Parts: sequence; structure tokens; C-alpha cells
Amino acid sequence: MVTTLVHFGHWQPISHKLTADTTTISGNTLRMKNTHCILIGAPVDCGKRNRGCLMGPDAYRTAGLAEAISGLGHTVADLGNLSAADTPETSSRNPLLYRLAENIGWTKTLCAAAQSAAKTGLPIFLGGDHALSLGSVAGMAAHAASQDRPLFVLWLDAHSDFHTPDTTDSGNLHGTPVGYVTGREGFDAFPPLPAVVPTQNVCMIGLRSVDTAEHAALQASDVTCVDMRAIDEGGIKAPLSDFLAKVAAAGGMLHVSLDVDFLDPSIAPAVGTTVPGGATMREAHLVMELLNDSELVTSLDLVELNPFLDDRGRTASLMVDLTASLLGRRIFDRPTRSYT
Repeated sequence: MVTTLVHFGHWQPISHKLTADTTTISGNTLRMKNTHCILIGAPVDCGKRNRGCLMGPDAYRTAGLAEAISGLGHTVADLGNLSAADTPETSSRNPLLYRLAENIGWTKTLCAAAQSAAKTGLPIFLGGDHALSLGSVAGMAAHAASQDRPLFVLWLDAHSDFHTPDTTDSGNLHGTPVGYVTGREGFDAFPPLPAVVPTQNVCMIGLRSVDTAEHAALQASDVTCVDMRAIDEGGIKAPLSDFLAKVAAAGGMLHVSLDVDFLDPSIAPAVGTTVPGGATMREAHLVMELLNDSELVTSLDLVELNPFLDDRGRTASLMVDLTASLLGRRIFDRPTRSYT
């Protein structure tokens, strides 16, 4: 795989004030209204060759995700772990593609699950590798279209995942979700998109490993790309706030896709695609707190957790804490943990 570090980091500030009502529950100040959260287990482990992500959904449960959410005053329903729809084997122009039929099956399952769950609450997809977003984002785009609203996607990831089945040189389809949902060519074997996410509605933050083909395609697109150098130089708040203002101004719905490798591997080792130089704990919590302030988030992916690679559950616990920050937990309310 040819990997190129890129420096995008260009965005246009948008003047828009984000406001939110506050509610007090058990002494905690919440800025997101009480929400019905729907946990959807997606043990997708076919988007890449390194196995282990199928254990992710149960690791989140063991780390207390439902309890953390309900402790903030929200309600929680857990739909359990889903299974991929049966899909016949299909050929591809790229002989390297890994487990194509199973990925298509998961896309069908999760697209339908997203549309169903979004009618009654905030779906949280427990991954599973990032191939699950082929279905979760497609389903949320369909739901947004049914509400006559645009869908925006915040991609928190070291990688852009902007490949197509034709351009990936690894054959791993967890590197293709953004390419699929934005309507790039090459996805003939996948279900037709019920609604396309315009590239100008996508913001990628945390980039630090982008393949050559993706780099060229991104440079020719209007995806907002914020790499780690831009964050080092100017901080993480400004580009995120500008993107959230854009979502708010359009009356949009916001899907957040949080990959473990958005975080620096020193604090989140349980991922098979570690890239040094990721977001710090405070940067990650700030992102979640700003998302909570905005009251714009309508769905969430938690992806690429591989418990087999974790250190006594520390990555799963951190991802649970970040989810709690997105749903209203503040710095003074955070629990402390000992891993000894």
C-alpha cells in the first residue's frame, strides 16, 4: 500500500451562532435534549483481513455503554447484534476484493436498520469494522431524504476511506464507505443508493494516512479535509465549529462516524490500523463536547474496535467515555478508572 501524508486543512469560516437549551439531571448539565438511543450491534469483520472487530459490540456493552447513556438521563434500547443479509457470491473487476458478498449483505442489513431506527431515536452502530458505514450512512441518508433534510457526515478517522472497489489496492472494503455514499463510480455490485450524500456535506477530521488514489480524488472534490498538521497548527475547534455551523444553517441531520484510529494509539491501542500522531484525549473529548453543544447529531458509528488488541479494556472504556461526552457528560462528571 502506498501511503501519503497530506496537508489539506483549508476551510472557509462561516458566521453562525450555535445555541442549545440546557437541562440539569442529577447535578450534571446536559446540552443535548433527552434522547432515545438505539444500540445496534454490527459485528462486521469482513471489511479487512485482520480479524477481531466482530467482538467490538459486546466489548462496548461490557464497558458499560448503555449504563453511561442512561446515567445521563437518556433512554436506551439495545437491538442486539444483527447479521448480514444472505447475498450470492458476485464477481468483481478487482480480484483483490475481500469478502465482497458479505460486505454487500451487511450494507443491506444496516441500511434497513438505520432507516427503521432513525424513525424513533438516535441510532448508535456498534462496530465492527468501518465497512459497516457503507450501510449505516446510506440508511441515514435515505432517512434524511424522507424528512426532506440534507444529511451531513463527520468522518473522524486517520484515513479518508474514499476508495472505490476499483481503486483499492488492498481489496479491503472498510476503505470505501465515503466513496460509496457520495456516489463515486465502481460500486455496481452494491445496492443502489436511496440517496447520495453530496461531497460538500462531508467533513473529515484527523487525516494522516491517505492513499495516492484517494488523495487525487479528494483534491478534485469539495470534501472538507482537516489533517493532523492543520490541527497542530490551528487547533481542532475552528474547523469543526465551521462545519457544524454549515450543518445548522442548512437544517441538516448529522451522522458522526468515529473510528478508533482517529485517536492516538498511545491512548487507544485496540485497532488494527494504528497510525501514530492521532487526536489526544482532550482533543477527542472537545470534539464530542462541541457536538453535544450543537444538538445536531442524529446518528453515530463506533467502529474498528478490536478487543483482541486492547489493554485491559482501556480503548473500549475511552470510546464509551467519548460517547458519553457527545451525549452530555462534562469534564467534572467523568469517572476515574484504574487499569491496575
